[in-house]
Amino acid sequence: MEPTQKFKKNGAEALIYLEDGFVIKERIEKRYRIREIDQKIRRLRTSLEANLIAEVRRHGVNAPVIIDVDKDNFKIKMSFIEGIRIKEYFYTSKNDEIKKICLKIGEAIGRMHSAGIVHGDLTTSNMIFKDGEVYFIDFGLGFFSKRIEDFGTDLKLLKEALQSTHFKILKICWDNILKGYKKEYKEADKVIEKVKEIEKRARYAQKQE
Repeated sequence: MEPTQKFKKNGAEALIYLEDGFVIKERIEKRYRIREIDQKIRRLRTSLEANLIAEVRRHGVNAPVIIDVDKDNFKIKMSFIEGIRIKEYFYTSKNDEIKKICLKIGEAIGRMHSAGIVHGDLTTSNMIFKDGEVYFIDFGLGFFSKRIEDFGTDLKLLKEALQSTHFKILKICWDNILKGYKKEYKEADKVIEKVKEIEKRARYAQKQE
């Protein structure tokens, strides 16, 4: 069975492939690092990513099921989500459906942040649409945090991804994501203000260049 979403066969951080119907994510060696340090970092990142995925699921966010974690070989074995990436789904969807999906995306991110989890790479390429639900994948850059700044950066990266990939429906997407986000996260207004602050800092930095 061929996956309907694209896999990074050889990404910057990991190899991702199907094996017996399961997804295997194997963090690759960084030869510029001292070997012992590299192994320690890969082991920690492997463990952290698996913990993040398990934790978001416990808080009601759709994500792969962790089957096994082999820290010594830097591998995570997880369920394969058979669906279509939100990135492609948006290209063929009507506005009413996009609004519903974005509301769900915002709610899920709100639950993540309520649980103190930063995804780290929120793009529509890392969201899978299956049976009317949105699943989040690739927590390789994620981490645990309680800082509003970190949550603001998480949302800001998503907004930038929407601007570059879904510019024509940006307002529909962003407005409904924020609507869902506010529904699930009690500190949402502070995070949204932080997003605006980060944007202002970025514009100021550009003017100084």
